[in-house]
Amino acid sequence: MELLAIGHRVVHGGADRKTPAKVDAPLLAALEALAPFAPLHQPHNLAGIRAAMAAFPGVPQVACFDTAFHRDQPFVRDTYALPRAFHDEGVRRYGFHGLSYAFIAGELARTAPKLAEGRVVVAHLGSGASMCAISGGRSVASTMGFSALDGLPMGTRSGQIDPGVLLYLMQQKNMSATEISDLLYKKSGLLGLSGLSNDMRRLEAAGTPEAAAAIDHFVYRCQREIGSLAAAMAGIDALVFTGGIGENARQVRLAICDRLAWMGIEVDPARNAANERLISPDGARTQVLVIPTNEELVIARAAAAIARRDR
Repeated sequence: MELLAIGHRVVHGGADRKTPAKVDAPLLAALEALAPFAPLHQPHNLAGIRAAMAAFPGVPQVACFDTAFHRDQPFVRDTYALPRAFHDEGVRRYGFHGLSYAFIAGELARTAPKLAEGRVVVAHLGSGASMCAISGGRSVASTMGFSALDGLPMGTRSGQIDPGVLLYLMQQKNMSATEISDLLYKKSGLLGLSGLSNDMRRLEAAGTPEAAAAIDHFVYRCQREIGSLAAAMAGIDALVFTGGIGENARQVRLAICDRLAWMGIEVDPARNAANERLISPDGARTQVLVIPTNEELVIARAAAAIARRDR
């Protein structure tokens, strides 16, 4: 069996990379420069590329970027309300989990083309969690911004937080940048709220008030973000759950949808319990679906396409 190419997930591709790319020395150096933007992921992604280059010399290495799916945003959606120079230097909203969103968009186009042309909120819920508003197959808005810390609370990451809290931690608690980074990336989210675990399954089984509060906060933040993303598209035609929590945590899905009936979002309890693909009732104004993601397939297809192109 001939090895044609090796594909890699790279969390951060920067502001201009919209498509997968064959890895060479200049690209590798550019991706290394982005490591401060994604310190939890980028160094490990690049270490994998280097290991593959050493083990399989001469085999094309293809980088697939989690930021690429979101790179067509206009300035008003891409920027923060900081002096323009910061945006020009790369301090902007990037969005992540793009490989997952690309798969879901493609799967909808393949299986439900009319729905794919509409307004869809995709909830990629797992240890890392985000949501994306997709209209006509293209990203309109995402809960993650400059970093993979933003947006929803996650397994160990805080999600959205008032910048004033960080100033307080520095000025009043004398915490260093390293200590704050460790707090936000590794000690917050579901783990920090529950004091028990970052695993939704353990929290659901725990039965403690702290675990229940952590789940309730996660559900509340999901509900708020779904409303925000629907507003960015001026409506919603479908909600898609994916990722480890989205695909498997039936009670969490039910709780998220519980207060969204005003958006036409309803869940059929039997379909949800059976983990069916369509979990909304027949005739519901907004379809609710569960679609397993497959980022690896997106990467494999991209690597194969570049290998064929360069033969």
